[in-house]
Parts: sequence; C-alpha cells; structure tokens
Amino acid sequence: MFEPAQLRTFLAVAQTLSFTQAAHRLGLRQSTVSQHVRRLEEAAGCRLFLRDTHGVELTEDGEAMLGFARPILEANERAAAFFAGTRLRGRLRFGVSEDFVPTRLPEILAAFRQAHPEVDLELTVELSGTLHQQLEAGGLDLCLAKRHSPEGAGRLVWRDKLVWIGGERLRLDPGRPVPLIAFPPPGITRARMLDVLERHGRAWRMAGTSGSLSGLVAAARAGLGVTAHAQGLIPAGLVRVPTRACGLPDLGGVDFVLLHGRRDSRAQEAADALADAILAGGDLLHRPLP
Repeated sequence: MFEPAQLRTFLAVAQTLSFTQAAHRLGLRQSTVSQHVRRLEEAAGCRLFLRDTHGVELTEDGEAMLGFARPILEANERAAAFFAGTRLRGRLRFGVSEDFVPTRLPEILAAFRQAHPEVDLELTVELSGTLHQQLEAGGLDLCLAKRHSPEGAGRLVWRDKLVWIGGERLRLDPGRPVPLIAFPPPGITRARMLDVLERHGRAWRMAGTSGSLSGLVAAARAGLGVTAHAQGLIPAGLVRVPTRACGLPDLGGVDFVLLHGRRDSRAQEAADALADAILAGGDLLHRPLP
C-alpha cells in the first residue's frame, strides 16, 4: 500500500520540516518530493503535513505515520539485504555529539547491530567541535554532530532552533553579566553563545564548565546560570529562559548533520549503512527519553 520511496521522502520532510532540505538530502527535485508526499497522502487518505508561508508542520496523522514508516522501511531493507546475500563486516568508528546522550539514538544503534552483527561498531561521544577534528585527522569513519554554519558540509539529519535554557527558578538581572554554563572549547554551542553576546554588547561571565552534558545540566538545575541547547532536546528539569525579559539575544538555528570520513576506507559500506539508518530514524533523535 505504501511505496518505500514515498516513505523515505516523508521521513526526510518530517525530520527537516522543509521540502527544500528534504530534496537536497535525497538528491531529488523539490517537485518530486512534493509528488511523493502527495501520493502518500492519497494512499493514506489523509493530510500528513500542514504547509504555509511560515513553514511545514506534521499533522496528527503525520505523527502517526512516523510510527509506521520507519518499521516498514527497516523490514524492507532487512529483506533486501537477506536476499541479496550481502553481509557487512569490519570495524566502524562512529562519533556522536554529547547532545544525543539523552535521546533514543541507542534504539537506532541497536537495530543497526542486529541487522549487521559482523560490524564492530566503536562509539565515541564527544563535543561536536572535537568530532570535526577527529574526523579530519582520520580517527573516525562517520560522525553525527552540529555543523558550524548552515553552509557547512554534511548531510542534514534535522534542523532546530538554539535557545537559552536554565533552572525553573532562575532569575537573571538584565543589568548584570550573563552567567554562562558551557562546554569547554572547541564546543560549537559555546562559540555561538559567546559570539552572539559579544555582537550584541551583552556582558557575560563563565559560571560553570563541563565536558559532559550531565555536568552542564546539573549546574543549570542548581541555578548557577544559563546555557544554550537545541529546542527539541531540552533536558528534564530545565526550561526556556524568557529572552526579552532577561535581555538575551536570539541564538539562531542549529543543524545536526552526518559527516563521512575518508571515502576510500574499508569502513565505507558500513558507514553508508549506518548513515542511512540514522537518516531513516532521525525523528527519534529529537525525542528525549522519558
């Protein structure tokens, strides 16, 4: 009833909330993306997206389709691999940003391990800036991280808004320096916070530093200050800080992308397979664990 190509297109639009970005990710024309979505909606007998001049949103039926699309595609891919008689082997060095520690990424990795048991998956969790450096140095085959700017390299997994967050009882004085809680250099979010504050002439002081997300969350929950985080990944116990009342400038958007290492490595096939699995399950990455 549902064509795999149409389901892949649906997932790409649902994860990027953009027909243009979905077309870029899939290597299709935007008109083809629109056609796939229209035919899938006809097959389902309902609207899956609401579209206007401001953007794209999933409908309730679209949210429901997310739960069906991924298992259908996974089953299709397992069957294709089985009958093709291909088995991936070898070592795959995969790096992932600290941002994804509290998400459902482990579900994607577990499914990949089940489908490809002969791949030795080696996981590195680090700051996005550090992952970029390790990839450039040949220490990783694939990484999932923030990119420095929308024009940077990488296959877009999903796009979000970067927001200020802090403890529920935190109160900031607009007349005093902003107390910041941040990853150490070369953290991309840290660099964005400092750049934005300095461009807007807003004084700041470093109130806490940690190389782990759990450390930042603990400091923020204790009321030591504010930090920046993707809107769709706000940890439990923390809330958005009202920017106007506190005199905080807008932080802009943030892209999470997949970046490949050297394409001539032995791990290329396994890296491509894991990248496809992450793109197919990308919506799980902005659904924090309960």
